[in-house]
Amino acid sequence: MTYLVTGATGGLGGYALRHLMTMVPANDIVALARSEGKAEALCALGVEVRIADYADRESLGKAFSGVDRMLFISGAPGNRRTEHTNVVEMAVQAGVSFIAYTSFAHADQFDNFLSADHQFTEGIIADSGVAHTFLRNNWYLENEMPLLTAAMASGELVTAAGDATVGWALKREYGEAAARVLAGGRDYPEVVELSGPATTYAQLGAALAEATGKDIAVRHLTGTNFSEALQAQGMPVQAAQGLLGVQQLIGSGDLEVTSDDFATVLGKPLTPLAQAVKEVLG
Repeated sequence: MTYLVTGATGGLGGYALRHLMTMVPANDIVALARSEGKAEALCALGVEVRIADYADRESLGKAFSGVDRMLFISGAPGNRRTEHTNVVEMAVQAGVSFIAYTSFAHADQFDNFLSADHQFTEGIIADSGVAHTFLRNNWYLENEMPLLTAAMASGELVTAAGDATVGWALKREYGEAAARVLAGGRDYPEVVELSGPATTYAQLGAALAEATGKDIAVRHLTGTNFSEALQAQGMPVQAAQGLLGVQQLIGSGDLEVTSDDFATVLGKPLTPLAQAVKEVLG
């Protein structure tokens, strides 16, 4: 059995690769990188490293040769639909028998700027006839680092998401879950909603206070008031505006998921939030 991890030089792919190495022999693993330069760090791990780009169908065909099970980590926004079509079609041509795809929370239910490409990709994978599991990742706790670091400096965690909830978990936990599904060993459903406990930003602020011993207030703002508050804390305009878009998506309820799938796949509880916050803060 040969297992392939795409995006193996990235954060999520790197975690998945290293967890997979504890589950199956290293000589059964193929790590995919976009360039020779990016592949250098992987060579020391004892896995086979192949070079391919999602935009290059020929390179994908060569990289997928002899692969049985593949972890398909979604590409960067911008040209996802073409690139993801390339990946799926070349995987089918190569005879890949299983695809685990990193999707987005409730990708089939919501229409937002993050879910649309994942809806499309889930569709082409389902239509391909290849056995698959969609790993619907909720939200990395690491994504909140800009807000957490700003809160550490100012004593105030600002949010425009209201009382909406998020299923935060650590990126390494998402990587481990992906590796477990890729390794197989038991049957997984077509969809696993990988979401931590439904948690508000007020609760995140409390976890930050617990993790650091600092007094952290939570300030609820709306619209431009949110981005202006971040700018006042020293955040660049573009970054603050980008975070506002994410906060509005969260505030609309698009990350509100209730599911035990994550702990079920891991076979253990997720890291408690305050402990996880302490970990991401270093």
